[in-house]
Amino acid sequence: MKIAIVEDDINMRKSLEIAMSDYKEFEVKTFKNAKDALKSIDDSFDLIITDINMPGMDGIEFVKALKGKFEIIIMTGNATLQRAIESIHLGVKDFLLKPFDVDTLINAIKREDKIQKVKKTLTQNSDKSSLSGFLGTSKALEATLNIAKKASKTDASILLLGESGVGKEVFASFIHENSPRAKKPFVAINMAAIPDNLIESELFGFEKGAFTDAGEAKVGQFELANGGTLFLDEIGEMPYSVQAKLLRAIQEKEVRRLGSAKSIKIDIRVISATNANLTDKIKSGEFREDLYYRLNTIPLNIPPLREREDEILQIAQKVLEQNCKKYGFTLKSFSDDAQKQLLSYSWPGNIRELISVVERAVILSDNDKITPNELFLEHRGLTKERDIATMEKELIQKVLNSEGGDIDKASEVLGMNKENLAKKIKIYEL
Repeated sequence: MKIAIVEDDINMRKSLEIAMSDYKEFEVKTFKNAKDALKSIDDSFDLIITDINMPGMDGIEFVKALKGKFEIIIMTGNATLQRAIESIHLGVKDFLLKPFDVDTLINAIKREDKIQKVKKTLTQNSDKSSLSGFLGTSKALEATLNIAKKASKTDASILLLGESGVGKEVFASFIHENSPRAKKPFVAINMAAIPDNLIESELFGFEKGAFTDAGEAKVGQFELANGGTLFLDEIGEMPYSVQAKLLRAIQEKEVRRLGSAKSIKIDIRVISATNANLTDKIKSGEFREDLYYRLNTIPLNIPPLREREDEILQIAQKVLEQNCKKYGFTLKSFSDDAQKQLLSYSWPGNIRELISVVERAVILSDNDKITPNELFLEHRGLTKERDIATMEKELIQKVLNSEGGDIDKASEVLGMNKENLAKKIKIYEL
């Protein structure tokens, strides 16, 4: 297993090099900062271990730059709830608090090694869509779906709002499938996953010779979605320079490929999504106000998993069954204690995190009964009720202070509805 360790503290870095040299099954390469690591890390690496607090580019920015290509373990000496949540949103599987002994790190690496080996043995004809769609139901979900059903019958632009991992693409697909355009294409594109210099050509296409590497013409996503629905995820990450062209395409219902003088008529319905505060981006000049209002004809707020508690065990059970089938295991089940821990955890990474945790537990459990030990939620430092309450209180107080006590703005930043936030403020006597 080839591992990259990114750590700016030379003593910590050398200590890890020496300690891990005893494990011949691991090939370890260390880097003193994230920028050096980005220059050298390639597809031959199996795992990245990185500190959060580093000069220049910190660990969170580093993880974002890796764009989900690698499995990652975060280590830090002064973790906060907010930083832990950020890393979980980005798909980080383990979050180790310094100081930790080498055995703790080695066990985390061996867990990841086992998971990767099981995944590599998976047959190519596995059902890739088995984890799509709604996996549970709750009153909060049904209320949101009712609004989505009404909106789907129209051609109005819809802006999906909510935290990372709540299932915005699933909602977008649901709206398309319940619309008059259901038999036409549904095309999804993630703004955050495409380099800024490629977004324009990806959306609008290009003609042969339009730029140096354009050896042949390419159809853009707008043309591919013609007649159907185009879903623009992470719309807040779209470069400002491209936003005017997107606005024109939506208003004029036509696009022009790069390098072409000819416009192409299109007929699409646009659904966009973000977990960013677009109002703040407008104020800072990062997002066009006219584009915001064009995309936000019908806003749809998707509640986080912590407000959809009835779904947690339903989703966990469904994902457990699907992964047992997917990896060829006999059907497993959750112990009573595991179920209690699933319900008591706050799920800052929402459904995406729950799916990841259950899949890992299925792979790592040696018996047919999954216990809290296989869930590894305590390793995230977020499961003890007293700790959650303390960190949540600190986070709410910090956000309230930064927003000048404005509950509307604070609720938007926290991804918490105003009623729940008001209750928390009263409970914590803030």
